Amino acid sequence: MLIAGVDEAGRGPLAGPVTASAVILSEPIVGLDDSKKLSEVKRLALADKIKTDALAWSVVHVSVEKIDQINIFQATMLSMQLAVEELSIKPDRILVDGNKTPDFGIQADAIIGGDGIEPAISAASILAKCARDQLMVAMHHEFPHYGFAQHKGYGTQMHVNAIREYGPCKHHRKTFAPVKYMLQIDLL
Repeated sequence: MLIAGVDEAGRGPLAGPVTASAVILSEPIVGLDDSKKLSEVKRLALADKIKTDALAWSVVHVSVEKIDQINIFQATMLSMQLAVEELSIKPDRILVDGNKTPDFGIQADAIIGGDGIEPAISAASILAKCARDQLMVAMHHEFPHYGFAQHKGYGTQMHVNAIREYGPCKHHRKTFAPVKYMLQIDLL
């Protein structure tokens, strides 16, 4: 039975896309864990190993515009569906980190904390985080005053202060507080 693990990265930040990955492992990979528990160096090394050794993998980004249009929950579900659709092999079953699954059209189970206990979900967690982090570093080069390379779009005090000083850019989620409120103030 081919099992795909699915996870996302970037659900909570004030900027950047939500990114999902789907992975079908062919054999165990030593060191897999929840991406948040791994150092950046370890994540990047594991991402390379996953891409080389997995039976199939995909990474999908859903844009800030789409997030603002349909909301972050729907955008997250969409990113997961698209990640599974992008796999070169169709899985028989899907395991998703969290408490909800989108409709994949095949058996899917949500596992709370799955990124720390199911290897395929761990692999998806690592690929999604690495891909999103790389995008945020690229955005940092375009808009260095926001510090995207440091906080990856999350609502740190540094980031909020930068938004206050410079206003939001095209990569900010306009429907997320405090960005939404800063835009309303600017309209007054």
